[in-house]
Amino acid sequence: MVIAVDFDGTIVEHRYPKIGEERTFATATLKELIKDGHQLILWTVREDELLEEAVEWCRKRGVEFWAVNKDYPEEKQENNNHFSRKLKADLFIDDRNLGGLPEWGTIYQMIKHHQTWESLKNNNSTYGEYEKAKKKPWWKF
Repeated sequence: MVIAVDFDGTIVEHRYPKIGEERTFATATLKELIKDGHQLILWTVREDELLEEAVEWCRKRGVEFWAVNKDYPEEKQENNNHFSRKLKADLFIDDRNLGGLPEWGTIYQMIKHHQTWESLKNNNSTYGEYEKAKKKPWWKF
């Protein structure tokens, strides 16, 4: 699956143009998604030096994106209008989603088990387990 991931407010707390603190389990979850065979795209408003800082921040924590601000690694930015085109991804992880950003453990479980946010909330035992696990690694379930 191709998954687009926002940076500010999603991987890190929103402190733009600075880089905020990492959101709990964000990079651990991204590394697991990569290990599971998903192609991750960093999709952010950051450009130039600010973009490089974000990419390097992720790289230092072991997260290498398949592509950055483009649909695939070989795509040439000059051939597209960056501000008007849509990214071709199967899933978007962004703090500006309707309803906000779930915990990273919940995001991982949704992707791994092909569950929707609504199905998790309706299954109280599963949802409760994911949401209560904020202090312990989600991959130990």
